[in-house]
Amino acid sequence: MSFKTTSRAITAGFAALAVLAGVSITSSTAATTTTSSVLNQVIEKIPVKGRAPKTGYSRAQFGQAWADVNRNGCDTRNDILARDLTGIIFKVGTHNCVVLSGLLIDPYSGDLIHFLRGQATSGLVQIDHVVSLSNAWQTGAFKLTLDERTHLANDPLNLLAVKGVLNSQKSDGDAATWLPPLKSYRCAFVARQVAVKSRFKLWFTAAEKTMIVSILSKCPNQLLPK
Repeated sequence: MSFKTTSRAITAGFAALAVLAGVSITSSTAATTTTSSVLNQVIEKIPVKGRAPKTGYSRAQFGQAWADVNRNGCDTRNDILARDLTGIIFKVGTHNCVVLSGLLIDPYSGDLIHFLRGQATSGLVQIDHVVSLSNAWQTGAFKLTLDERTHLANDPLNLLAVKGVLNSQKSDGDAATWLPPLKSYRCAFVARQVAVKSRFKLWFTAAEKTMIVSILSKCPNQLLPK
């Protein structure tokens, strides 16, 4: 008996047992239950509170901008450009660190952007803190140490290369006040916010959690980014 025949027989056997038990089970349903429950469990562990005052917040509270926290000899901005862009050309003599040009498919809009390093052009592609530093400060980061906040500001989980104008539009908004215009990316976007808030022990506002849960209800197979 071939492997394919054996696999079909096993699948049929499980299906028959499910029918006898009065339960309809498919492989996609099982996967959906697993992934959605993991993400939902993480969401339910994150506290819900109001925003704390912005008093005391400044960019300096999150350490040096684009610090080389992973000690690879390259600053975080160039690390993320190298991760998210394709067709990259590096500046000679920088050990493949400084990105001179490349192509970005902007996750927030789906637009193709030609990145070219320069005073007048670099801003077309910016590095977004998915959970903005101001939002993080007001939802618990003020309690973290400077070292912890520096890691939050430079954690690849919390960073995406995006279209500059959309990064500016988003500002310090959370899921309740700003979502990517590309609707097909919204599930991944809020799931990443969940992952960041969980990792750094931040909290949700009530409106933020309501929006996140609503969005994720439409994509039960969404995984929690790591």
